[in-house]
Amino acid sequence: MKKTQINDLLVQNILRYGNIGIHVIDKDRKTIIYNEAMAELEGLEIFQVLEKDILEIFPSLNEDTSTLIKVINSGQPILNSTQTYFNFRGHSITTISSTIPLYSGEVIVGAMEIAQDVTNLRKLSDQLLELQQELKVNKRDSKRSTQIKRYTFSSIIGNNKTLVLAKEIGERASETPSSVLIHGETGTGKEMFAQSIHNHGVRRNNTFIAQNCAAIPDSLLEGILFGTEKGGFTGAIEREGIFEQANGGTLLLDEINSMSLSLQAKLLRVLQEGYIRRIGGLKDIPIDVRIIATTNEDPRAGVDNGAIRRDLYYRLSVINIHIPPLRERLDDLQLLIEYFIKKYNKLLNKSIEKISDQVRNDFSNYDWPGNIRELENFIEGAMNMVSSKDKVLNRENFITSNFIPKTSNAENNMIGQLTKNSLPELLQDIEEKLILEMMGRYNNNITIAARHMGIKRQTLQHKLKKIDETQ
Repeated sequence: MKKTQINDLLVQNILRYGNIGIHVIDKDRKTIIYNEAMAELEGLEIFQVLEKDILEIFPSLNEDTSTLIKVINSGQPILNSTQTYFNFRGHSITTISSTIPLYSGEVIVGAMEIAQDVTNLRKLSDQLLELQQELKVNKRDSKRSTQIKRYTFSSIIGNNKTLVLAKEIGERASETPSSVLIHGETGTGKEMFAQSIHNHGVRRNNTFIAQNCAAIPDSLLEGILFGTEKGGFTGAIEREGIFEQANGGTLLLDEINSMSLSLQAKLLRVLQEGYIRRIGGLKDIPIDVRIIATTNEDPRAGVDNGAIRRDLYYRLSVINIHIPPLRERLDDLQLLIEYFIKKYNKLLNKSIEKISDQVRNDFSNYDWPGNIRELENFIEGAMNMVSSKDKVLNRENFITSNFIPKTSNAENNMIGQLTKNSLPELLQDIEEKLILEMMGRYNNNITIAARHMGIKRQTLQHKLKKIDETQ
């Protein structure tokens, strides 16, 4: 089979079996491509749509409301448009779609719409906003409302010098209204620091809201942040966003480096001007919110690689706090182990007193890519594997935790491997395994993995591409 035939077959299968809806019309507005994902999304059968005028299939649309026709007429793409509507089965769905013109040379020959179903994600975001509003009302109107666990600086365990300095900066920051930028790897306790700053300051009796910026697409995140007005987009209802809900309190924007640059620009405007405008709204709403932002990489590196706007970085980083990873504060390891053993003795009704010397040695020689959270999970998992009479956590108790200590054995002996492979093959195999292991440890974050391997980000990207090509 020729390469062109393979490519054509590959494209056909992507169109057919991909989970992204695709709808393509020609210049005469007739559908020429309509895949199964789009048919499922819109509640139609493919045969009902192919080779038919789009306005015949969707009589509720016209030349002004059909994005496909609008793009053919204007030649301008419509990107990341959010729509909520009833499909042909009568189900309410929410999609994020992009529609682009198709050219042959300089002539427009059609348009393609790519749509992603985010109905469930939209429901979750709506529930989040409703829950935040309910908590806000309960906190104001009822002394009996359920209280979310409140972290303070005393909750942050450790005597490491770098950690102690971070706590001191946090305590001073709590006395000011200025923005704070916290950076540290996943699992180091960034939200714990953010809550501690809030609970130690003058806003402690007001609302604290945390929003992960990496968990939700930008088109939905914008509505969560700033709220929506009825008619702001198809299916939109009037609802306040978390900026309004956190008014007078603190808003934590977690993983700010995952937010798109266009949304970062809108956030910057809010921070500079002190008011928000709901999506589809015309009224400026004053807000008084203390912003704490976090990143899981060095924010200066985020600025350099284009993940964070430089002007937003300067606006957020009035106060900078760096939380060290666990591998750089191993002097706190024993203290943390004792703390988690005590915690889970109480929760699980156990009587563990310590870890074995073998496990302590394993822990001391481990890199802890998941940091404090990973350590806690290891301890909790191991303590579920012991009886109420056991006093010591041994290596076999960590069987469910995927903990892999650094050990050497005959199977990994380099000299033995040379009997099977040439030296270049062996070195290439070692490099590939190391790269894949490091990418796994750092959650596929190329910037962090490259830094810990002592190579440039571009070099690591090139090596990953070569690995993909050989697999």
